[in-house]
Amino acid sequence: MSYTPELVAELEILALFNLGNIQEGLKVHQTAAPTAIAAAKRLFEKKLIDQPDGGYLTSLGRDAAEQAQTLLTILTTATTKEAA
Repeated sequence: MSYTPELVAELEILALFNLGNIQEGLKVHQTAAPTAIAAAKRLFEKKLIDQPDGGYLTSLGRDAAEQAQTLLTILTTATTKEAA
């Protein structure tokens, strides 16, 4: 399996959630990039968020966001360490 542009867009949305505050949601406005709007809808269809335009993470969505943000941290930290 490879990372498609659609999966990357979904990961980008998951990376925007503040995992330190479960009461803080996310709103993808109609003026957002079409890829972001479509990604939010797919995340909703996958039951990772509770609204088609963002909202709050579901339990499964929180797990996915944690994993996505951890991976992003690992990959960006590894890049930073290699450059040093």
